[in-house]
Amino acid sequence: MASSLVRSAHYATNSLHSLIYFAPEAEEKLTGVGLRAGRMCYFAGRAAPMGAVTGGVVTATFYNFSPGLVARSIPAAWALASPDAVIGARFAAADAALTRLLGRDAIASADMITMAALVRDAASACTPEGRPLYAGHADLDWPQAPHLVMWHAISLLREYRGDGHTCALVAAGLTGIEALVTHTVTGREFIPDFARASRGWSQDEWDSAVSGLTARGLLDRHGALAPAGLQLRAEVEDATDRMAAAPWRYLGDRRTEDVVRLGKAMTRTALAAGAFPAEGVFPAR
Repeated sequence: MASSLVRSAHYATNSLHSLIYFAPEAEEKLTGVGLRAGRMCYFAGRAAPMGAVTGGVVTATFYNFSPGLVARSIPAAWALASPDAVIGARFAAADAALTRLLGRDAIASADMITMAALVRDAASACTPEGRPLYAGHADLDWPQAPHLVMWHAISLLREYRGDGHTCALVAAGLTGIEALVTHTVTGREFIPDFARASRGWSQDEWDSAVSGLTARGLLDRHGALAPAGLQLRAEVEDATDRMAAAPWRYLGDRRTEDVVRLGKAMTRTALAAGAFPAEGVFPAR
């Protein structure tokens, strides 16, 4: 299978998972079981399938967040709500958010049933070796409603790819903040100020990372990727695609193309309904 199709499948589906991180329903449901509003909902919601893990585990698996930001939420979250309660609230939030953003007709449609079956089949080809965040989510029971099957399967595929991406970044010698800096200067997904603030890094820490990357020849004097930086980022993305290919290869080209078609249509609907902030984030369309 072509690397371009593997990447297309990711971009066509990722926003349908990650919209949960911006949906007001997530904070409503997660604070409803005891968590504090704000970043605690994100860290605990995403980490809960791994159990009541430490801040160090969350920092390691999420990779590009400041350890200090994580430490303000984890492990304190587990004294406020059990991982099981958090998981239940997160699925309830996904249910409410997808219903609002896609509409009741869409979540009950034949296209949703088809999409759910396709991505669940793709996720069945993922294996847990070396994929700790994926493995935690893979141990959860499957929901029944097609739109939640779709969301859970896409979550599995996203975390499977993300764990592989972390491996690629480590192999490339990029720390969490360096990975974030080099990603933002590509102009994809985040603007630098939003990325820095949302990941909890100070301006001094960000500037120090930029200086270090410049000294290594990965950024030029204007802060853009130098030729060596472009090559390194391309190698990281290629390695990520290779490590993420198994589920899509199992699904095959034709059915993966169906996922891309359906995923793009659903993503456009969600974006039109205001799934993401107007500034700072550039979700794939």
